[in-house]
Amino acid sequence: MRVPGGPVVRESLSRSQARRIALAAQGFAEARPGGRVDARHIRRVLDRVAVLQLDSVNVLARTHYLPVFSRLGSYPRSLLDRMAWGGPRREMFEYWAHMASLVPLALQPLLRWRMRAAAERPWGDIQRLEERRPGFLDEVRTHLAAHGPIGSGALDPDRPRGPRGMWSWHDGKEALEWLFYVGEVTTAARPHFERLYDLTERVLPAAVLGAPTPPTEDAQRELIRVAARCHGVATEPELRDYFRLKPAASQARVAELVASGELRPVRVDGVPVPAYLSPHASLPRWVRARALLSPFDSLVWERARTERLFGLRYRIEIYVPPAKRIHGYYVLPFLLDDALVARVDLKSDRGAGALLVQAAYAEPGHDRERVVTALADELRLMAGWLGLSAVSVTGRGDLGLALAAEIG
Repeated sequence: MRVPGGPVVRESLSRSQARRIALAAQGFAEARPGGRVDARHIRRVLDRVAVLQLDSVNVLARTHYLPVFSRLGSYPRSLLDRMAWGGPRREMFEYWAHMASLVPLALQPLLRWRMRAAAERPWGDIQRLEERRPGFLDEVRTHLAAHGPIGSGALDPDRPRGPRGMWSWHDGKEALEWLFYVGEVTTAARPHFERLYDLTERVLPAAVLGAPTPPTEDAQRELIRVAARCHGVATEPELRDYFRLKPAASQARVAELVASGELRPVRVDGVPVPAYLSPHASLPRWVRARALLSPFDSLVWERARTERLFGLRYRIEIYVPPAKRIHGYYVLPFLLDDALVARVDLKSDRGAGALLVQAAYAEPGHDRERVVTALADELRLMAGWLGLSAVSVTGRGDLGLALAAEIG
């Protein structure tokens, strides 16, 4: 059931109003499905968020699964897999949208300008690769045409570039990633999350590849429209960040949309720069949400915006040495109604069949008893969705003991 609300006509917004607009735009003002979740529900989430960021960390679950769970509750992850990598019936593709991302197929023509620009300005490493190994890129193209889809290990596995390590790419990987960036190849499948590359024309539907390529300015303008719809209300840097546009391009496109009346400037309390309302924005009277949010969820990935709207200073501490971490390794904010009320450090112990709550911290100014009860319910739901039979709380953090007692 949609929360009552309508077009926003105000010239200024309180932080609470801006927050509710943002939550509604991201799909949190709608109740979760009461029964079986199917592809129609996931499509609705994709319409709200447009981008599912990918990340290799799997301490809890692959991050692209989590935004859908946050909005829909328990759903079959295999369904999202089929929509992302399910052969000719796929509905998404991988590309550098907001970092590495899954994006609806309809947006592919809007990103071709980025592919073209990349082809015109090759990476320095690609230029050096071509100097060292003339014709190697063509060899990779030929190999893909004959043998694709392939993993990067099928190409040049014995010639690493520099010391082996997390970010060390051998020449074959470098070539494949370059061809991926310029749009010649894409991800055909991801068994065990390993990217298998193939020629784009063999992966994406002909109707998508045959769609007209819009001029660069038109494509960027449409990406700003999408970002505005997904944000509801946002500043220009926040709109820019959604698809990682360059400042000059974003500023020009936003100015054009303001001039045409499609974006409306508004003042938001506590925000020192102008914000812009999407024509699709609605202001619900209230939001009754309950969700654990991935660190890479589009609601919170722009950290300055998260702090302004929700009062939560949120940082990922994955790369922080353990002794210097404040809240934990993989920390998820907890949304209750229209506020971020807590944060929890979570891990899936698949061997023991348990969802580990390694730390739990409350945000000030909220009813802690209500927070604990709601958080316990959401953790149980997440454990069941992940196929884990128990929730185990260590007690660390100022909510730890109360949460452990609530879960039992």
